[in-house]
Amino acid sequence: MTDSVIRVEGLSKDYHRAGPGAAYATLRDAVLDVARSPLKQFRKLSGRISEAERFWALRDVSFDIRRGDVVGVIGRNGAGKSTLLKVLSRIVEPTSGRVTLNGRVASLLEVGTGFHHELTGRENIYLNGAILGMTRQEIRRKFDEIVAFSEVEAFLDTPVKKYSSGMTVRLAFSVAAHLEPEILIVDEVLAVGDQAFQRKCIGKMSGVAKSGRTVLFVSHNMAAIENLCTRGIVLHHGRVVEDSTAKSAIAKYCELASHEQHLPLAERTDRQGSGQYRLVDVALVNSQSPSAAVVEMGGDWVLNLEFAGQGRISQPHVGVVITTMTGERIARVMSGETHGDLPPIDGNASFQLRIRDVNLVPGLYQLVVGFRDQATEQLDYIERAATIEVSARDAFGQGRVSDGVQSKTVCFFDCEWSVEGLLQSAGPVSVG
Repeated sequence: MTDSVIRVEGLSKDYHRAGPGAAYATLRDAVLDVARSPLKQFRKLSGRISEAERFWALRDVSFDIRRGDVVGVIGRNGAGKSTLLKVLSRIVEPTSGRVTLNGRVASLLEVGTGFHHELTGRENIYLNGAILGMTRQEIRRKFDEIVAFSEVEAFLDTPVKKYSSGMTVRLAFSVAAHLEPEILIVDEVLAVGDQAFQRKCIGKMSGVAKSGRTVLFVSHNMAAIENLCTRGIVLHHGRVVEDSTAKSAIAKYCELASHEQHLPLAERTDRQGSGQYRLVDVALVNSQSPSAAVVEMGGDWVLNLEFAGQGRISQPHVGVVITTMTGERIARVMSGETHGDLPPIDGNASFQLRIRDVNLVPGLYQLVVGFRDQATEQLDYIERAATIEVSARDAFGQGRVSDGVQSKTVCFFDCEWSVEGLLQSAGPVSVG
């Protein structure tokens, strides 16, 4: 008898890749399309589309997960992670293949999924619990525990539409985690909560796993994957390319990310946003090396960000996030928070950013760059847009080069020490 709770066999899922303007076709356009190309329109209506029009989010995915496994699903944006979880959660039907689930499933795929924003937190606990399969008696029995975990007791009778995103995700996660499912599926929920809540989430998922239940966890936080998961599955362009220990899966993920990063930014497809404007170049202007982006620890970073596109952007907002090589976020600089409104642009644009006295220890760091029109939408968002090397130096003038390797830290601080209660005279010291 197998101890498998999730079995995925030859799973594939495709979507119809619509052409530009397809969503806005009029009846007149549709009639003309049929007249011009009746065979193509017949294929579309009958569900038969060409390979050029087909996008495979998942392709021939197979794996087996046993009871009690804590599995991290990782991959770049567009790798198929969320589609996989939606298929496992019965939200999306697969194109082909088979999924077998042995046990009750609780899924937390989006913040507040299943919440009615006009209802109060109290009412949504009962509503969301019922959607997830809990009986009213079961919800009532666990109600106090759900509220205590979510830390929203003071706002329990306030409509959820007035909650912050952090409050919403705390309540949503708390309901799903207290369902006591055999299988808990979580998609990037830790990216929303604060540090204290993230620790609680990890503790709760760890407790679920130790009780013999199964956790599937999608995250870009490699530290959380390594600390929480016993196993990792790496998806790349809809296929499983690694299924092994969490540490090996993370190494494979970093290898793939490093390979894709060598493509010119204009050719990178692992990005989000409307595409009206795209990041095409990142340059560290004050680099110490003509062939690489290198800057001394404690020095300024002067970055040039080049965007190509067309159309007026009335309120451009640019954001840069500094991460470790495995994706842990260290700091962010957002133009709207630190500078206010930038001037409008119309056509290709270049932004220069100076970050003063960057107190990172020597090592390699990645940049995430986002660009949006505050009035409308995200225009471009790309991870690992550039790698910057911080070189070692005698940062404190003590004749010692700081490297940060021994302490496994990423930051250092300019500081002073003082001591009270000094000995007036140490006197001679004899040994032996």
